[in-house]
Amino acid sequence: MIARAGETVPRKHGRRGARAKPLPSLASRADRHRLYERAVQCAEAEIDFVDQAFTTLRKRRARTLREDFCGTAGVACEWARRRPQNVAWGIDLDAAVLAWGHAHNVAKLSPGQAQRVQLIQGNVLESPCRPVDMVLAMNFSYWIFKTRAGMRDYFRRVHSGLVKDGIFFLDAFGGFEAFREMEETRATRGFTYVWDQVSYNPISGDIACHIHFRFPDGSRLRRAFTYDWRLWTLPELREILGEAGFRATVYWEGTDRNGEGDGVFTPATKGDADAGWIAYIVAEK
Repeated sequence: MIARAGETVPRKHGRRGARAKPLPSLASRADRHRLYERAVQCAEAEIDFVDQAFTTLRKRRARTLREDFCGTAGVACEWARRRPQNVAWGIDLDAAVLAWGHAHNVAKLSPGQAQRVQLIQGNVLESPCRPVDMVLAMNFSYWIFKTRAGMRDYFRRVHSGLVKDGIFFLDAFGGFEAFREMEETRATRGFTYVWDQVSYNPISGDIACHIHFRFPDGSRLRRAFTYDWRLWTLPELREILGEAGFRATVYWEGTDRNGEGDGVFTPATKGDADAGWIAYIVAEK
């Protein structure tokens, strides 16, 4: 008997003692984009930082934001939620991830908010939207540019895509463990996040990384995401930003009583030689 779409097939009585069909694993049912948003990206905290930093530096509220390499566009959507005047563009080459962002993030906005978010399948080097107050390139996505010339070209494109007092926000990671081939795990509700630095070439600076997810039933989602980057240092990035016309400042994370990061980033000229750190770069036009 063949069922039509939407029709349920009656179950036949099986033989006594027949084994129940095993349930699908948690990994097979997992949505890798949703896992990424839960484990890696906090759109609310990111918008908190850039919104406050822009207001402090420019003595006015930003209204327009461009999220480069936007992926699921969670940050662009969070920007639209904040204030009725806020407008966001998200740019990414991957049509599939943009479609996911439309279905799972843009669709959750109110009609008015959704009208103020535009997702563009395109190349960030072409700056396919009008000049904005802020451009964001987060989660180290811009490290796909592996040469100084390529990175400088991207930074110059961003510079031209900002209003006259616009600001470019980036993040970076480093520390002596960044140069190692290693895995780092972090347990969160319902799964374990695995950051896998699978290879590093000290001559070229190339680094290859994967994100895996592990689940309580023992199943795994391996290589949910793969990255082929150059591991850039803060002095290199600040120099290239300067060549592109920016004035770049590093915002370093403070620590709590236990010496752990407290999530508060402030301008700094000296950082700690930690095993691993994450910092923001605030590049003013």
